[in-house]
Amino acid sequence: MTTTIEQQPTISPARVEFLTGMRDTIPLIVGAMPFGIIFGTLALSSGFSFWGTLAMSAFVFAGSAQFIALGLLAVGSSWPIIVLTTFVVNLRHLLYAVTLLTHVKSLPQRWQIPLAFWLTDETFAVVIKRYDQPDTSPYKRWYHLGSALAMYLNWQICTFLGLTVGHTFPNIAAWGLDFAMPVTFIGMIIPYLKNRPMWAAVVIAGSVALATYSLPHKLGLILAALAGVVGGYMVEQFMTSNNEVQQS
Repeated sequence: MTTTIEQQPTISPARVEFLTGMRDTIPLIVGAMPFGIIFGTLALSSGFSFWGTLAMSAFVFAGSAQFIALGLLAVGSSWPIIVLTTFVVNLRHLLYAVTLLTHVKSLPQRWQIPLAFWLTDETFAVVIKRYDQPDTSPYKRWYHLGSALAMYLNWQICTFLGLTVGHTFPNIAAWGLDFAMPVTFIGMIIPYLKNRPMWAAVVIAGSVALATYSLPHKLGLILAALAGVVGGYMVEQFMTSNNEVQQS
């Protein structure tokens, strides 16, 4: 009597990485969900069209920049102010890109372009840990893709929910659900504060943001971002100079 052993289907390493990237992003997705729903709801009440709001989430895909642009448009700010503000706020993505460059520079453009477009704070926080792991897996880009797509799909779905059912919840923006995003950002930032320049940048930026909160057109955000970068750089230079003096 012959016994037949059924072959179990094997999952490709690329698929495993892709699904793991999606799974590891779920905690950050939970924090972003209220943010997306509130954006969709506020966009309609601010005079944006249904399809215009969906297009903004689909083609801009930058939560903080979208909220800032929404607020500035609502108060009649000029387009140069809107462009400048969102540009400065999103300068952090340049730092993310520089950090990821060593990991993605060898990829073909069909990978680099979409991964660059889908780069967010949450995805960066997740994928940089995977890239920095010592194994030599050639499929880490699939992990990156899984995380990026999970965040992108979440933002589109939540924007749609805000547009379609958000109005059924009166004054949803006042419910305090948006606290989830600052908490998420804090959770992402704290593990990376490993030296004095980093702490200086965060403390200075936070202090300036609070002190300039009442400035019009969200100018306080620009000042806070610039102050944080300059402060962190100055502390780093000061420490470098001290080390050189001690070694001489």
